[in-house]
Formats: sequence, structure tokens, C-alpha cells
Amino acid sequence: MFTLEELKSATRNFRPDTMVGEGGFGRVFKGWIDPNSCRPSKVGVGIPVAVKKSNPDSLQGLQEWQSEVKFLGKFSHPNLVKLLGYCWEEDQFLLVYEYMQKGSLESHLFRKGPEALSWDIRLKIAIGAARGLAFLHTSQNSVIYRDFKSSNILLDGDFNAKLSDFGLAKFGPVSGKSHVTTRVMGTYGYAAPEYMATGHLYVKSDVYGFGVVLLEMLTGLIALDKNRPTNKLNLVDFTIGCLSDRKKLKTIMDHRMNEQYSLTAALQVSHLVLKCLESDPKNRPSMEQVLETLEKAQTIKYKPKLKKSRIAVHQKDKRSMEHPHNNGHSKTRTHSPQ
Repeated sequence: MFTLEELKSATRNFRPDTMVGEGGFGRVFKGWIDPNSCRPSKVGVGIPVAVKKSNPDSLQGLQEWQSEVKFLGKFSHPNLVKLLGYCWEEDQFLLVYEYMQKGSLESHLFRKGPEALSWDIRLKIAIGAARGLAFLHTSQNSVIYRDFKSSNILLDGDFNAKLSDFGLAKFGPVSGKSHVTTRVMGTYGYAAPEYMATGHLYVKSDVYGFGVVLLEMLTGLIALDKNRPTNKLNLVDFTIGCLSDRKKLKTIMDHRMNEQYSLTAALQVSHLVLKCLESDPKNRPSMEQVLETLEKAQTIKYKPKLKKSRIAVHQKDKRSMEHPHNNGHSKTRTHSPQ
């Protein structure tokens, strides 16, 4: 438990230049604390933390704060962001997390500036996120994350993925029921169709969102973009026809990877995306099955192709070695053979 005064000190009174993110809940600031005493420290001294400060006028903010404390306080896993503490004071609701150095997956995929993620790093991130989600789904009271999207996947200095923002998480169905019924919340473009239509939330509703994020990682395009032409507004709608065909898949792969990936591995992942996006949640794989498929794809390594010019030089050198007396030259034909 932190006091408001301590968190003000850790973030230099929530100075604008310490703000590292903003969302529906409120704003996120970077601060510094002593790792032993957990007391505020000077900038660059101790360990960095992320302090999420709620919007005091938001009822949703209070509910999401309570949800985060409930879930992240209860669960611990290498692929879930670590909650270090919280504060509830003067109508202010704050959460203190470990600071994730590389920011969100969203910022690496869609914003100008960061170097493009390689295929190997993308797979590493997908596997880490899948482990986190599989852990939640298989915990004693299964947890439905409900807001799986690229902005909620945070990355540490080594690109290890951790799920953050448990404000919309819910315990899964009990007593043999298949779903829980709840008010529709989440993010359009990632939310499963059955949930958007009926409010019925299944454990496998999360799997749909995972499929959308995998598709974003393949293409480098965000799930929903109003700046794209109308027929390309929704990423799933305009790319789904390309996911089962090798040649078509190549046309939608993120060009920033410069084709430095195994197309066989990419096709395995695209087939997995199709399964995750099945309209009937019963037909979607479990997150454990998703994880297994991704780990198999990870074992397929990219083999660079020799360029044609390099192949020609290689063959010429080989002929020269086989026929040294020709000195690499051949007689010029003056007419075609009869």
C-alpha cells in the first residue's frame, strides 16, 4: 500500500514529462522507488515503476481499479505484469506496476519510429502472451481476460511479453455453464462476435481476440483503422481470404520484415489465426493448443535464398574449377546448331 504523497514524490508530482501512457482508466506515469524499502527515490535511482492514476470523475475507473487489485493481487505469473502496490486516497485510485521498458506491442507494430520487429521477436511475443492467457484460463477459477489487444501486451527489455490491464477481467463460468452473461465492454475489432451480439462471454471469447492480435503481428496492420478505405476498415474482414493460401498470404505479410521469415512457419500461424477466428467459440482451439502450435512454428527457422546473380556466379566458378584449361571462357557460336 502506497500513500498518495509517496506516489507524488516518486513521479515528481505527476509531471507531464513523466507520463508514458493514457487510456480509459486514466494516465500512466513513470516513477522511481527504492527496491528494498519501496519508498520514493530520485530519478535514475532504485527501480522504475509505472503508476496508473485513475480519472477521479470516472465510475468505470473505480470499478476497473478494484478489478485490477482483485486479479493481479491474486495471480502471479512471468507473463502477467506484476502489481507492486496500490493507493486509494482523496478520491484518487492508483496502481503501481513493474515498469516495462519496451512499452506496448501496439507501439512497435503501428507507430512510426521503433525499428520493425523481426519474425523471431514477433513469435517470442506471441508465445509469451499465449502463456499468460493459458495460465488465466486454466487457473482454479478460470479467468476471462475480456480485453485482449496489442496495446495491453507490454514488453520488457528482452521483449518478454506480459499481459496488463485487468480492468475488464471476469471469473469464468461455474457449475457446468458454458458462459457468463455480462454487459458488453471491450474493444471493437478485437471482441468476439458472439460477445458483441449477445453479451455471452466464453473462455474462448479471449481466443478470438488472440487471433486478431496474431493477424496484426503477421500483417503489421491494426485491427480497425478508419483511415483505411471502407472495404479495408476491418482487418479480419479484408485479410481472412488470404490466410489459407501460401501466395496470397505473402501479399499481406508485413513488408517491414523484408521477407526474412519462413513462409512455412508463417502459414502455420495464419492457419492458427483462422481457427482462432471461428465464428462458433466451440470450434476455436484452447489457449494451450494455441501455445503448442506457436512453439512448433518457432522451431522452423528461416533459410535465406541465394539471389539469382549469386547463384550464377557460384555456378560459373564451379565450371571454371571443373574445366581449368578453358580459363572460364567458351567459344562463341556464330550460328544455331542444325
